[in-house]
Amino acid sequence: MPNDIGTVAKPSLTLKRRLNAVPAKVYAAWTQPEKVALWFGPDSGEVLEAQLDARIGGHFHIAFKTANGERHDVGGRYREVEPGRKLVFTWAWKSTPERESLVTLTMNPDGDGTLLTVLHEQFFDEKARDNHRMGWMGALDKLERVAAKL
Repeated sequence: MPNDIGTVAKPSLTLKRRLNAVPAKVYAAWTQPEKVALWFGPDSGEVLEAQLDARIGGHFHIAFKTANGERHDVGGRYREVEPGRKLVFTWAWKSTPERESLVTLTMNPDGDGTLLTVLHEQFFDEKARDNHRMGWMGALDKLERVAAKL
């Protein structure tokens, strides 16, 4: 749909999860390689590499294999970093670097846990959004399972 400057809005998605870990631990799950390795990826495949420099202007790169053996590489640059509260970073697959999108994570205290909101914006098209929805749902399912152990 057009916005006020005449461009077409790109697809986005928002996912929310309540995790049984305080915001500082959820933040660590996104910024510490050994913790990312416990949950990242859409299925039971393994994380092969996680390089994370969680500071404004810092880069990240994560490579993982899906259960069917396919390798995927994603990376980006951190735009906002508020420890225990918020991360904003660009997101681009090695296979399609021209299709950069934007991820905003917010971590809000919820009793003894955290309400995590994942806002992923500026998808190339609806198919890309739908594929990412499936991937994020799988990854967040795993993060939910390991959160209490972080």
